[in-house]
Order: sequence, then C-alpha cells, then structure tokens
Amino acid sequence: MFGLTLPRRASILTAGALLLISLLLFGLYLLSPHATLRVTSGMPGTTGQRFISAFISVATAAHPRVRFTPVPVANLAESAKAMENGAVDLALVRSDVSPPVNGQTAAILRRDVIAFIVPANSSIKDPTGLPGKTIAIPIGPNQDYNSQALDTILSYFNIAPDKVKRLFLPVAEIGPAIRHKHAEAALAVGPIGPGEAVDVVASIARATRQTPELLAIDQADAIVKRFPSFESIDVPAGAFKGHPEVPDDTVTCLAITYRVVVPERMLNVVAGLIGMSILKTKEKLMKTLPVATQIEAPDTDSTSPILPVHPGVAAYLNNGDQSFLDSLQQYLYVVGIPLSILGSLGAVVFGRVTQKKALVDQQQVYRLLVIAEAARTAEPDELARLEEELDGIVAACVNKVAEGSSDASQLPVSSLAIDHTRRSIDRRRRQLESSATT
Repeated sequence: MFGLTLPRRASILTAGALLLISLLLFGLYLLSPHATLRVTSGMPGTTGQRFISAFISVATAAHPRVRFTPVPVANLAESAKAMENGAVDLALVRSDVSPPVNGQTAAILRRDVIAFIVPANSSIKDPTGLPGKTIAIPIGPNQDYNSQALDTILSYFNIAPDKVKRLFLPVAEIGPAIRHKHAEAALAVGPIGPGEAVDVVASIARATRQTPELLAIDQADAIVKRFPSFESIDVPAGAFKGHPEVPDDTVTCLAITYRVVVPERMLNVVAGLIGMSILKTKEKLMKTLPVATQIEAPDTDSTSPILPVHPGVAAYLNNGDQSFLDSLQQYLYVVGIPLSILGSLGAVVFGRVTQKKALVDQQQVYRLLVIAEAARTAEPDELARLEEELDGIVAACVNKVAEGSSDASQLPVSSLAIDHTRRSIDRRRRQLESSATT
C-alpha cells in the first residue's frame, strides 16, 4: 500500500531509459561527422601540394564523415616540424629532410632516384671523381635539399662539400652548361619515369648530341647503413631514355622517398584506415594527378629506424581488407560494450539511490501513521510531544523537496500521511479541551 512498488518500477524504467540513451549516443558517435584530420598542405607549387589537394578532394567524397583541414607549411622541414609539434595528424615529408622523430609511415607517395648524370666519355666514373668539379643542379623548390643530399653522399667518401662547386640552373640550361664546360656533371633527383631526371638527361643529350651516362653508386648499401634516410635502388636499363638507353644496363643508385606519415601515438585502427584510404583511392587520384601512379605501400619488413611503418598500417597490409575490417569491428565492440555496461551500471546505481530515498520517505510515512495512532489516546504532555515531532517531520520533508533529494513518487503519500496525522492530533486536543470544561 501507499505506493511501495513505485521505486522498483521507477528503477527499471530509469535503467532501461539510460541504457537506450547510451546506445543512441554511441550510435550517433559512430554515424555523425566527428573526425577532423589536420594535414600539411605541401610546399607551394610542388607535386606534394597537388597530391595533398587531390587526396583531400577524393577522400572527402569517399568519407563524408571525415573532415580534412589543410595546415600551410613553407617547406619540407616545416612539414616535419609540424608533425613533431603535434600540429598535424598527417604530413608529407621527405625521408632525408629532418624526418620527424615521432612520425611513422602510412604510405609512400614517390621514390626518387638521386641521379649523377655525366656526358658521354666523361672522366668521372663515381662520386670520388667530383672534387674540383662543378655540378649542375636544377632550380626548384627542392634545390637546397638536393644539394644537402649531395653533401651527405660526399661525406661518406670523406669529400668536403666546398670541394664540389654547385651551379643552379633551369633544366633547359643544364645541357648547354655541360657542353660549354661550365659544369662537368649534373645532379637530378626524380622518379623512374617522367620527372626531373628524365628532363636533365634529355637536356644533356640535346646539347651534346651524345648519350649521357648514369653513374653507379657501388657503395649504395654501405651508404644506406650509415645514412638510413637513403635507400638503395636498381635503376633498370632505359629508365631515363629509351633510345639509346640511359642507363644502358641496370645501375645501382641511391634514392629518397616522399611519404605520408602519421604520429606514432595515432590509434592503430585510425592509421590503418588512412593507409587503406590512400592506397584504395590511387586509381581516382591518377585521373587528376599522373604522379599518383607511383603511390605504393610501405615495406612492412623494413627495419629502418627512419619513418618506420605504423603498426596499424602494417596490420592492414599483412592481414588484408577482411581481417582489417574484422579488427575494426572488434575495436568498435571494445568501445561500444563498455559504454553499454557503464550505462547499465549507471542505471543500477541511480536506481539504488532512488530506492534508498524511497525507503527513507516510506519510513517517515510509517512514523506519521504511528504518531496519528498514538495521538488518539495521548495525554496533554504526550500530545504536545507528538505534535512537536510532526512539525519536525514536516520541516524535514519541505527541506528535502527543496533540495531535490526526495523521491517525487512519494510526495502524494507523504502529504496524505501528514494531513491524517495533523487531523488526529487536532481531534484529540478538542477531546481533551471538552473533557476539561465538563
């Protein structure tokens, strides 16, 4: 009686409502556009900038719930610094230009050969023949980085940088400079295929009317061990010129890589999704950006300390799409189940608290009924004490209602009990007054 089953119903309804709310919130979290990734914009006017712009466009269309925010950078060193400082979530970096210590590879955008090109019948057979010579380097956004790469290679051979003079020229002027002996060699950093190296070979071939040569770096593997920002690469015959072929046979050279990197602290599932997105949008990127043909997955077996593969990307590459999606589903379960459990626990705790409040209110109602019953036969002194106790209970009820610490479902019952007790006390007082007058 007096609504004693209401707290149990309220607890069950509250638990169900909170569980439903937790599931709805979790569903909204998954379905709403909540992800924002900050991306370095790439150096102005470079292939990297065009790649980032094209990737953002394609990725946004494929993943409308992910927003990409470009972060402008002036050069490759700033791009790497932005990753180290936590200013971006993705960065385009070059392996030999201040690689970020916290950066890990999500995808390789391009692999560029460091090509030493000399005219036909040159006396220079390898980098040890460069001291005292002038080397032409194409003008461009990366000319200083390419010159620094030359310094690093020369240091392996104990050649001081100032022993090799640099001449920065437009590509079209490099061939004439070599023909007129203003330079004895050229340094081009470009991909196997259309790019800077192919253009420099063409310029020298036109100006000298002879087929230039590509210098082999026989010590490439040893150089890579000392300077892991470089890679050893075999350049196939005809890679830079088809007829006559340049080179005329497979030549071992050094290479650098342009990479999309993510911070090592990034969740595996997020890094894996980024790597998968880049590799799977390659065909769409190729329609607007021909250089996208050179996008490739990083080698998961590489042990290089420079920009290692992110574990999340490695997991995707090693396990394939289905296994990766299974891992993603497990990840969602790991997130979703605790949320549901927490919601249920919260409902139970809330129910317990509500039930405790209800029990206290029920005890007060019971005490009011006891006072009403005692008031029927109470003498004046006892009646005064009972009335004083009633006033205390009424004051306590009012305070609890004001503080919100009372169970709202018990208010009508408490109000009825207070009124009943008050009437009993008043009735007994009238009886006592009537007896006294007679």
